[in-house]
Amino acid sequence: MYIFLLTFPQKYYIRKMARDGVPVIDMQKVEGLGEELVRACVEWGCFRMINHGVAMELMAEMKATAASLLDLPEEIKQRTVHTEQGKGYVERNQGTPFFETLSVDEISSPGEFCDRLDASPHQREVIYKYIKAIRELAGLLGRKLMEGSGLAGDLFDGWCCQLRMNKYHYCPESVGLSGVGMHSDPTFLTILQDDENVNGLQVVDKYSGEFAPVDPVPGSLAVNVGDIAKAWSNGRFCNVKHRVRCFEPKTRYSIVLFVLGPNDTKVEAPSELVDSDHPRLYVPIDIKEYRHVRTSKRLHTGDALDIFSTTAT
Repeated sequence: MYIFLLTFPQKYYIRKMARDGVPVIDMQKVEGLGEELVRACVEWGCFRMINHGVAMELMAEMKATAASLLDLPEEIKQRTVHTEQGKGYVERNQGTPFFETLSVDEISSPGEFCDRLDASPHQREVIYKYIKAIRELAGLLGRKLMEGSGLAGDLFDGWCCQLRMNKYHYCPESVGLSGVGMHSDPTFLTILQDDENVNGLQVVDKYSGEFAPVDPVPGSLAVNVGDIAKAWSNGRFCNVKHRVRCFEPKTRYSIVLFVLGPNDTKVEAPSELVDSDHPRLYVPIDIKEYRHVRTSKRLHTGDALDIFSTTAT
């Protein structure tokens, strides 16, 4: 049994819980939702959402659309290749031989992505509807995280978001291996629609250091907290390390929304989260610069934040 004391402006929580799995949070909860989300971000850096408002039918259609686009001929998918790492189409390679991905790099303008892939009217409609629903959910999360932190406002208003569609080409030879190796996300948070039929996501319990499974729950969505959220929260939130393992030779799909950060300002902890007991840990961070540093120095498990520490020399 663990006991945690979580301190935010004007708010104090004592949390006692057994470390028996990541939290499952009902997004239709009226009282205390913000505080519950904050606790999950601090204790785990990961949680599942139920009653989140994204229709199951739309989720199923989005999975089918992602699968159909990822099944397109290679020469068509190559039309969306981007020169910047982490954007556009990423084919299977030596580092990730079972994994490929397509992305809408800025969800406010998905038309170019659809045009390059010659997406059908139905595929476009599904992508547009899904982006609208998942972005609205991200907005709710941002407002509730502010509320739970003793703050007010729309945290993610105007922030850049990316939608990714992933395919894991699992086969008998991949069983026991990683589709994606251990990493933290270079984001504020990640909203994941995982494959309800094929599990594999594992997160690191920050207290034990052991991997904990995040098994799929039909109709739910998972959230991972990233490096930028740790910086914004002045070190309180856990930028959870995680990986995707292959347990059976079945193709796995996932759809991910990355809430990256603001386009035109740097991310820094609000003054309300800085005091004598919690001195400022990080300098203001430009998200593009952060991603570049993280990639160029191959610091994929959150260590890049140390370079942006207020005490870095």
